[in-house]
Amino acid sequence: MVTHIDLKSELKNYFGFDTFKGNQEEIILSLLAGNDVFVLMPTGGGKSLCYQLPSLMLDGTAIIISPLIALMKNQVDAMRNFGEDDGIAHFLNSSLNKSAIEKVKSDILSGKTKLLYVAPESLTKEENIDFLRGIKISFYAVDEAHCISEWGHDFRPEYRRIRPIINEIGVRPVIALTATATPKVQHDIQKNLGMQNAKVFKSSFNRPNLYYEVRSKTKNVDKDIIKYIKSQEGKSGIIYCLSRKKVEELAEMLSVNNIKALPYHAGMDSAQRNANQDAFLWEKVDVIVATIAFGMGIDKPDVRYVIHYDIPKSLEGYYQETGRAGRDGGEGQCIAFYTSKDLQKLEKFMQGKPIAEQEIGRQLLLETAAYCESSMCRRKTLLYYFGEDYKEDNCGNCDNCLNPKKKVEAKDELCAVIETVIALKEKFKPDYIIDVMTGKSNSEIKSYKHDELEVYGCQDADSERLLNAVIHQGIIAGYLDKDIENYGLLKVTKAGHAFLKNPKSFKIVEDNEYNEEEEEVVMKGGSSCAVDPELYSILKDLRKKIAKRLELPPYVIFQDVSLEAMATTYPITIEELQNIQGVGAGKAKRYGEEFIKVIKTHVEENEIDRPEDLRVRTVANKSKLKISIIQGIDRKIALDELAESKGLDFNELLDEVEAIVYSGTKINIDYFLDEVMDEDHLEDMFAYFKESESDDLEAAIEELGGEYTEEEIRLVRIKFLSEMGN
Repeated sequence: MVTHIDLKSELKNYFGFDTFKGNQEEIILSLLAGNDVFVLMPTGGGKSLCYQLPSLMLDGTAIIISPLIALMKNQVDAMRNFGEDDGIAHFLNSSLNKSAIEKVKSDILSGKTKLLYVAPESLTKEENIDFLRGIKISFYAVDEAHCISEWGHDFRPEYRRIRPIINEIGVRPVIALTATATPKVQHDIQKNLGMQNAKVFKSSFNRPNLYYEVRSKTKNVDKDIIKYIKSQEGKSGIIYCLSRKKVEELAEMLSVNNIKALPYHAGMDSAQRNANQDAFLWEKVDVIVATIAFGMGIDKPDVRYVIHYDIPKSLEGYYQETGRAGRDGGEGQCIAFYTSKDLQKLEKFMQGKPIAEQEIGRQLLLETAAYCESSMCRRKTLLYYFGEDYKEDNCGNCDNCLNPKKKVEAKDELCAVIETVIALKEKFKPDYIIDVMTGKSNSEIKSYKHDELEVYGCQDADSERLLNAVIHQGIIAGYLDKDIENYGLLKVTKAGHAFLKNPKSFKIVEDNEYNEEEEEVVMKGGSSCAVDPELYSILKDLRKKIAKRLELPPYVIFQDVSLEAMATTYPITIEELQNIQGVGAGKAKRYGEEFIKVIKTHVEENEIDRPEDLRVRTVANKSKLKISIIQGIDRKIALDELAESKGLDFNELLDEVEAIVYSGTKINIDYFLDEVMDEDHLEDMFAYFKESESDDLEAAIEELGGEYTEEEIRLVRIKFLSEMGN
């Protein structure tokens, strides 16, 4: 048994931290005592440490079962930086050749390797089972354990085979970890891994530093995203899209607008995919545009924003993806673009799947729609979904709380909903209940003879949005319950029956109405900072230089929070550097000298008095055609040649180019105008547009048409719009 004091000294020794986060210490002690452990901890809560530290302390090798090769490489690189021998951590998967596999096995047999990362598919290979049977295993860790459940957002059938394989290799304690699981998914995980008696540690799902916002997905969505990213200059961000096609288009469109962005999706060549991921981790690019294939377990602490171009298929998926922002506790902005059309598309994609799977998918989509459309605190809605009661009415860090709507009394409407649910014998879903209440006349209602009930038509025909809000907020208040496992049927709780007998005030906020009209919402966010910003900037540059030399992501050297502490307390010896949060002995020895030298020089040159015991506070879719036209113009291809190469006549090309500049993209066609147009004529037409109150083409032709052709006028109008408007 390891004592609390020993555990803290081990934490300091290996990782450079003085204290544990949340319930990390209890989790580790439970695993060290030989128990099965189930860990439910949001992204950024420090899940990895819960198996990394015990693996370093126990005899033998810990087997870490993980779903993605990229994740394994990322974690192995990070672990190697906490020790002095690269053999401390390895991964075993299909990306390794024979000699690499032999090296891994040799290090394990010699006792060097404390963590071995394997994919579930690799576990099932007979040669790996035979090898693992012959080594001393300290414990098994099942990372991203939600992959076991069909109700989880990333179900993987191979995860269902983990328990039988563990039994075959040799039973040892199991720690299962996930950043996101509803009560239903949690039950599935424990049942499937045979760990019903596991000690369960459930952290709060609240990430106070994350700002949540849902915006209307208008025709100007691409322009909105460009504007937002340019306001976040130098910060790292992820944009999630549902389709590979959209990922490619958006990444290209951002690139031609001078934003350093790369795509990432499962359809790409794996070498290119890994190169793009590394470019993001090493801060060679600011933005990754990705499908959900990107990011699971990626340990980049300083992602400052996550944008959802398309709304995800489930709230679990949304929570997991937004959780990749602000993992270091700093600023994290989560912006989702929503239109109900996207949900209709997702529903169409489900056609052809088994009925039960379609029903599960539909229920998950309805929860997502309710979250997006609700005017309630976003945090409260999200936490309720994960079985957590958030007591505050205003979190102060979401769009709904920063721009609150006036509450309206809905006591009578809630009573009407409860009466209708009871009259329908608790056997129908919310949308059907609303149809009955608003007097819809359809074949289903008629066949059940529900049009003969007293509650039929008890509400106005146009009150659908209000009733949706009443039901959603009635569920969160505990008066109604949605039986998610039974097709989402609506039930009345004990509190709901009591409310009907003795109604009291029930105030709600009406749901947001999302349409395709342009909407401007002020985005909010804050970040931490160092006492000496000049030194902080110098240290960041040094970190980047070292990272480039070693071909490592910069945060693997030192995280931002460590650099901030250095730029506040000015450590000038290895011993002082070891005391900086997140450094530790291994990192101080490996990288410390160059940082100390720079800090020392800065202190001397600026005659800084070092504080001794200062506490550190610790844009409309652009088609492939439009993008290729932009690229052609960037390469200065003559516009008539460009039209011919795209199979367009010249006027059709001008239509496309006009659409590009009207959507806010800046282009330069001077190279072509210089060839085909007299300079005085160009200036004459440009001056017209400068003085005109309108860019209307017919008015321009009427004014200028005697001297210039329509094509010439359109070309100069394009130049004018691009230079003056974008």
